[in-house]
Amino acid sequence: MIYSADLQYVDEDQYPGATVLIGNVKMIHAGAVLTCKQALFYQKENFFKALENVVVNQGDTITQTSDYLDYDANAKQSLSWGNVVLKDPEITLTSDTLQFDRLNQKLYYQSYATIKDKTNTLKSKKGQYYLETKKFTATTRVTVVNPEHHLESNHLDYYANTGLTYLFGPSTITNTQNENKIYCERGFYNTKTDISYFVKEAKLFLKERTIEGDSLFYDKKRGFASATNKIQIIDTVKNFVIRGNYAEIFEKEDSLFIIKKAVAISIVKKDSTFIHGDTLLVTGIPEKRIVRSYHNVKIFKSDLQGKCDSLHTNQQSGITKMFINPVLWSDGNQITGDTIHLISDTITEQLDSLKVLNNAFIVSKDSLSIQEYNQIKGRDMFGKFKANKLELLLVKGNAESLYYNRSEETGSIETITKEISSNIEFTLENGQIISMKYLKSSDGKTHPPSQFPEVERKLKGFIWRAKEQPKTKEDIFKKNNVEELTEMEEQKKNNALFTDNLEEIQKKL
Repeated sequence: MIYSADLQYVDEDQYPGATVLIGNVKMIHAGAVLTCKQALFYQKENFFKALENVVVNQGDTITQTSDYLDYDANAKQSLSWGNVVLKDPEITLTSDTLQFDRLNQKLYYQSYATIKDKTNTLKSKKGQYYLETKKFTATTRVTVVNPEHHLESNHLDYYANTGLTYLFGPSTITNTQNENKIYCERGFYNTKTDISYFVKEAKLFLKERTIEGDSLFYDKKRGFASATNKIQIIDTVKNFVIRGNYAEIFEKEDSLFIIKKAVAISIVKKDSTFIHGDTLLVTGIPEKRIVRSYHNVKIFKSDLQGKCDSLHTNQQSGITKMFINPVLWSDGNQITGDTIHLISDTITEQLDSLKVLNNAFIVSKDSLSIQEYNQIKGRDMFGKFKANKLELLLVKGNAESLYYNRSEETGSIETITKEISSNIEFTLENGQIISMKYLKSSDGKTHPPSQFPEVERKLKGFIWRAKEQPKTKEDIFKKNNVEELTEMEEQKKNNALFTDNLEEIQKKL
């Protein structure tokens, strides 16, 4: 150690074992230069105590100022306190107390510090700064603030030269411009590019949606997020929840899609409607939102179930359209047609009416038989719901009906009636037909059961699809044999296509 001062003396009574240095004090040790107004140097211990206007320069990069400093030259350890300010090319650190391990080029603080770089201001109660890697490990009441974001955590690693932040423990990032928030308990955040990735208890709070998942990626500038495993997307404007195992969200386009056990849940007076499809696509602002479901679509509600290949719901108009081999089950009735429309009241969100377009068919199993079915068919059907139960049905065009009349006393079948008319109107109660009206001339007969041919007990186009009906909300994820065979056939086609392409490539090689 080399030192100098305007005045040097020894006072064993007041400063035993020390050399007192006063005026333009300068100390040089292992590449560091210290200056101050006063100092005490303990030569035996190789210990230096600096007082007033302390300045330390290490190389050409690090400058530190403080009111006081203790330096152990043997261990290359210093303790500074009182208005501590440290600067290097990347950061400015201010604190009341700062420890410096020169041997490992590491700084410590235990009672709050503020670190500023070109992008962010970091504050924490405790922390360490590694000068060579420009890495901060900050713990206890940590905040990182820039003009666009406010980050709160209890433990993070921050790299001042790159702006990369690694989060450990409960952490929240708030967008100060639009108040979007991210919460996680483990993750990564790039403060310069606004790209983040979270892997534990991840939640993204957008203006109109909350997104949760086992892992979450978010690019704020692109307005893009993706989530994986145990995903839940909550519409905070409407009572609407989407779940699945992979999702992509396009914030600027107000759209998202979700796959892998995807299900949309609409909550109405504690009676939720569950819609599952291989793919769910949601687009538009809440007031004009469109929900599309593709392939193997199934619907479950306590009083209504359905199935089709694809589904389109317009939440503004309240119309849900079911396409490709659609079927509905309501109050024991099976309803099929080329296309089915369900219309809901947009205010009460209760079912209001029904349209079945082309090849409309409604079937209900006779209440006391496992082989007899009441049937109605026609070109189109129009139904009206009351309290979510079908109470009125109008069959228009080529209407046919076949129903069983039972004795009120014995319950046995007395007659079988088959009617044909252009249009027939039915009134239902608890799923059962209680009256019918022929709006145009009809042609029909009532037969004793023994005189009604067995082959005529099924109207043309009859098919009973009870095995496809989801009986619980869990059933919407089950696949029947037909669906499994279809998937297997599709996989075989893909495998064959891959093999053909591989052979072509091998030939070219």
